[in-house]
Amino acid sequence: MYEPIRSKSVHSTMAGTTSDFPHRSREEELDIQLAGHLAALLAVTDELRAVEPSDDLDTAAERLAEQVTRLRGGSCVRAVPDAGGHDLAALHQRAHALAGRALVVAASRADTAVAILAAERMDAHSLRLAVSR
Repeated sequence: MYEPIRSKSVHSTMAGTTSDFPHRSREEELDIQLAGHLAALLAVTDELRAVEPSDDLDTAAERLAEQVTRLRGGSCVRAVPDAGGHDLAALHQRAHALAGRALVVAASRADTAVAILAAERMDAHSLRLAVSR
C-alpha cells in the first residue's frame, strides 16, 4: 500500500553524526534557565531597591545574587538602575511573575533553596501588590 522510504532522512543527512554539536543534559539546561529567571528577578529587585529602598529588598538581592553566582559558576554582573519614573505596581507584578517562573524550574530540578527563595519573593511581591490596590 505504501512505498518504503529509500533515501536517508533530511534530518539525519543535515545534522551528520550527533557528535557534531555539543549536547547539554537536562540538568544543565534547567540550571541555565533557572539562572536566567533569577538574574531577571535580581534586575527587577534592584530596580525596586532604587525606587523604594528596604532591608527586605536588600536581603533578597543578596540571596538572589548568591544563587545566580552558584548556578552560573562565576560572578554575578549587576546593573545600576535609575531611581526615576517607575511604576511600582508593574515592577512588583513583573517580579512576582519572574519568581513564579523560577519556582517552577527550581521545583523541577529539586533545588529546595531556590524554591524557598522564589516562594518567599512571590509572597513579598503579592503582599506589596495587595497593599497598593
